[in-house]
Formats: sequence, structure tokens, C-alpha cells
Amino acid sequence: MASPRLPPLLPSLLLFLLFLLIQVSTQLEDNKIPPSLCTGHPGIPGAPGGHGSPGQPGRDGRDGRDAAPGEKGEKGERGEAGETGARGFTGDRGDRGEKGERGPSGECAVAPKSAFSVKLSQQGLTLPLSVGDAVRFDTAVINEQADYNTETGRFTCKVPGVYYFAVHATVYRASLQFDLMKNGHAVASYFQFYGNWPKPASLSGGSMLHLVPGDQVWVQMALSEYNGFYASTKTDSTFSGFLVYSDWKNSAVFA
Repeated sequence: MASPRLPPLLPSLLLFLLFLLIQVSTQLEDNKIPPSLCTGHPGIPGAPGGHGSPGQPGRDGRDGRDAAPGEKGEKGERGEAGETGARGFTGDRGDRGEKGERGPSGECAVAPKSAFSVKLSQQGLTLPLSVGDAVRFDTAVINEQADYNTETGRFTCKVPGVYYFAVHATVYRASLQFDLMKNGHAVASYFQFYGNWPKPASLSGGSMLHLVPGDQVWVQMALSEYNGFYASTKTDSTFSGFLVYSDWKNSAVFA
């Protein structure tokens, strides 16, 4: 049986297809497939992929702009006092300061003074004194402050403090008893008996007293018949007193 006869254009068509196949093979080898030959219909959507690993922390962002200041809040309640802290170390000694200006000259303080010594001037006579009379020692040996009055026979305190008073009496022709008085009260009493001796005897005594300005001290007869005070050119009867220490403090000047 005879073979069918091919159409006249068939050989040419086969040669063209063969050539085209060679060209496509060459492009596949070179990975140069034309897009027109790769474009197909969209495929079915794939299944969702699994979660990826956490990414690395991003960089810090830039600082934002300062906001406008807010309104002042209400004052809070005062907190409780904390415990006292430990005492700190002693600091270094500071530098020595500059010498200050010299101050004005002050007043010179003079120590308070008060002293006297007086005696009787009735030479060779016994004084006619009665009870309650102050013995007037009328001759001043020393009385610079004039605290003793020879007219009244009394010492008047001007400087407060402690004083010592002493009486030395010559006793003759009669016994003698007298008191040392302070503001009308006897603070000490003295007595000497006279026994018709040919020569005068003596009687002495003393006492310390605390006085304030205005206080008075004097010698006073205790008994009228015991009034044997005596004085002559060779013997005296004296009354003395002086300030031992003063109660004045922080006074600028004492006269």
C-alpha cells in the first residue's frame, strides 16, 4: 500500500519548529526565557507561612521636643522627721582672721573703799554717858570717805559688803560695858570690871558685819553705871572699821 503524501508546506513548517526549539533550548540554558513564554494563569493562594523568629531590637528613636511645663501641684504633707545622723568629723582649723581695730579706751575701775579710825578727845576725863547714848569718838585719825560722822558717832554704809569693826577702850575709875550696834540692835557686847586699880585697864573687841547701803553701826553704852571710857595724852579709846570685800559686781567705776 502506498504511503500518504505529505503536503508541500509541511517540510518547511517542521524545519521552522525545529529551529524555534533550538532557540528556546539555548535561552533556557542561558536563563533568558522571554516573559511572554513564562506568563501563565495565577495560581491558587498558598497556605500561610509559620511565624518567623523575633527580630533584633530597633535603635532608640530621637528625643522628642520638650512639652510645655505643667501646672504646679498642691503642696504635700510634711514628712516625719528622720533620725539624727551620725556626727561628722571635725573640720580642719580655719585660717587665723585679721586683727581687729583697737577699741576705745575704757574707764579705769577703782576698787571700792571704806575705812575709818576715830578716838576720844576728852583727855583725862570719864565721859558722862547714859544708857542708849552713842559714844562719840570725836577725833578722826582717818576718815577719807567720810562714812563715819564725828557729830553723831555713827558709821553709815555706802558700799555693800562685809566690814570689820573693832573697839579698843581704856578703862579707868569705873567698870565699862558697851555694845556694838547695827541699826538699833546689839550685835556684840563687851564688859570690863574695874577694881580700884592704880592704873587704867583695857577692853577690846571686834566683829565682822554684812552691810548694805544705809545701814548704821555705832558703839553704845549698855549700863549707865558702867561708863568707864577713858582717854589721856598717853592712852586712847578708839573705834575703827573697814571694808573687807564688796558685793558690787560689774560696776564700771567705784568712787
